[in-house]
Order: sequence, then C-alpha cells, then structure tokens
Amino acid sequence: MATRTASVSAPLTFDLPLSLISKIETSRRSRGLKTASEVIRLALEQYDFEAYHPNHDPHRQISVRISARQRSALKRHARSKHASVGELLRLAVEKLPTKASSKKARG
Repeated sequence: MATRTASVSAPLTFDLPLSLISKIETSRRSRGLKTASEVIRLALEQYDFEAYHPNHDPHRQISVRISARQRSALKRHARSKHASVGELLRLAVEKLPTKASSKKARG
C-alpha cells in the first residue's frame, strides 16, 4: 500500500519594506488569492533563482576612533531612524565628497 506524503507548510518570518507588503496585497486581490502566503508561494514558484546574480560589494571590517559625542549622536540617530549604526556610518561615508571643499579641512 502506497503512503501519501502530505505537503507540510511552516511559518517563515522576514522583514519587507511597506511598499512590497502593499504589492503583495495588491497582487493577492488582483489574482483572487486568499492569503499573502499564496502570493509568496506563487512568486517563489515563478522566479528564476538560477538567473539571479547578486551584486555584492566586498566588505571588510575596520576599526576607527570617534569621540564620545559622535558615538552618542550616532547611536541616538540610529534609534530614532530605526537603523543600524553601521547603516548610518556607510551612508555618511557614501555621501562624503571625495575631494575636500576649498575651506580648510578639519583635523
């Protein structure tokens, strides 16, 4: 006698930006699906993961010294923006002009 194997689902929790949550809801309604899980399962079935090639910028840890005032301000901004300290540090460095302005650089 053959036994039937039931497909068992398990919960998966992950963060999404609100724009994607909205897209899931819109897709759910337009396709007549009952749940967000159905939309996710459909997206996973249709996406070609073999064709995906992530663009990773290699990372390396560095250690720097900052003042207690800067550390405190950085932590405060991270809390208020719901962001990591690392995310804010990367943003600050990305926005820093490569060339110094004509004013004397701070030392």
